Amino acid sequence: MPIAAHASSEASPKPADAFSLDQWKITLPSDDNDDGKPDEISVAKLSKFSHPNFFYLDSTGGMVFAAPNKAPTTANSTNTRSELRHMLRGKNTRIGTHDPANNFAVEARKGSDKFGSVGGKLEATLKVDHVSTAAGDPDKRSAYSAVVGQIHAVKHKSTRSGFGYGNEPIKIYYKKFPEHETGSVFWTYELNLAKDNPDRTDLAVPVFGYDWDGRQDPGESGIALGEEFSYTINVHRNTMYLTFHNERLGTVRHVRSLVRPANTLDNPYAYAGDSLYFKAGIYNQCSTRSGKSMWYAGCPGTGDWKADKANGHYAQATFSRLVVGASTPPAQSGASSASNSSR
Repeated sequence: MPIAAHASSEASPKPADAFSLDQWKITLPSDDNDDGKPDEISVAKLSKFSHPNFFYLDSTGGMVFAAPNKAPTTANSTNTRSELRHMLRGKNTRIGTHDPANNFAVEARKGSDKFGSVGGKLEATLKVDHVSTAAGDPDKRSAYSAVVGQIHAVKHKSTRSGFGYGNEPIKIYYKKFPEHETGSVFWTYELNLAKDNPDRTDLAVPVFGYDWDGRQDPGESGIALGEEFSYTINVHRNTMYLTFHNERLGTVRHVRSLVRPANTLDNPYAYAGDSLYFKAGIYNQCSTRSGKSMWYAGCPGTGDWKADKANGHYAQATFSRLVVGASTPPAQSGASSASNSSR
């Protein structure tokens, strides 16, 4: 089935009617054009696009992203996604996807003035509707979890500069065990090292509830499925200011430098030499692959959407707000550089 078959008619509601998507493209957990790859919808086509299963407006005007455990995945991942990728170039395809003009950098990066922006800010309000209710290996960190926002670094063929590994300075997670009342919201910082470096790992920071190693039920300190929360990722100059909010639990703020190492094992310049971009949506972490890697949770899935949805083998989130723009000084973002965390 061609992708165009899912494009909305002019009269039917679509995500771009309610959200500004003129600088986003999307990757879907489908292969409707039978090219052996996950479908991608360009910036130009996204304004008239929705998918009845994986990307659509619900009856309240929320933007829904869904991804089954088993579906086509991108080349460097075993996880499915219905996820937007920010494109600073907009519809100007004369600018390459990985070109500086289509990405942002920290101020300290050499040639940062040639990038689409120095820093940037992503703001989202959402609720996680569902995460996979089964995992072959429930002890794997990635089991029962999904990523709802991130900054990704551009991956380059040559990494002689010490950058271009394609790592993530932040991924925002939601994880809920099926027997628990609520789930946890946390974020991770990936040490900016080569893929084959044994020291490359993700440092997890809890926000609401625990991080991915917490096995207790967060209870009142966690976020329930269907409960709204918001996040702001504000990269200003060389620093990442994070703000999380929930009406019941209040506001949590964290600060992380992107030019100084997180610990003694990290790249000594952190992400100071990388090209960066925002992503948002649902990136299902419940891979159907099994193995030694912490990412291989052996989650069940058939590849048939109706069956997998009925069996709870999928992840889904609904966004009520998604805004991207220029960074703001920390006083305006509400984050304090004097402390790593406040509540």
